[in-house]
Amino acid sequence: MTETPHGAAASTDRVRLAAWVHGMVQGVGFRWWTRSRALELGLVGSARNTSDGRVHVIAEGSRAACERLLELLRSGDTPGRVTLVVESWEPPRGDSSGFEER
Repeated sequence: MTETPHGAAASTDRVRLAAWVHGMVQGVGFRWWTRSRALELGLVGSARNTSDGRVHVIAEGSRAACERLLELLRSGDTPGRVTLVVESWEPPRGDSSGFEER
């Protein structure tokens, strides 16, 4: 674990993960599964279907927990079939409580 300039452990830094999940991920329980994994990791955010067939996942919490969720999304052990996950990282907004399926 590395130290930040303020002395906090880098793995506990709060971040916002935005992940666009491609594949056969709608109508197969994917959002429910994602919500369950996110809550187990202590994350807040949402998973919502988009009109083009993707699922958009937003998760906020520790960097380590968000990275673990991203690993799980790419693991091949999800409902349906994930073909690609495109992620971006942002500063946390703090505008979520709990984790919603939308």
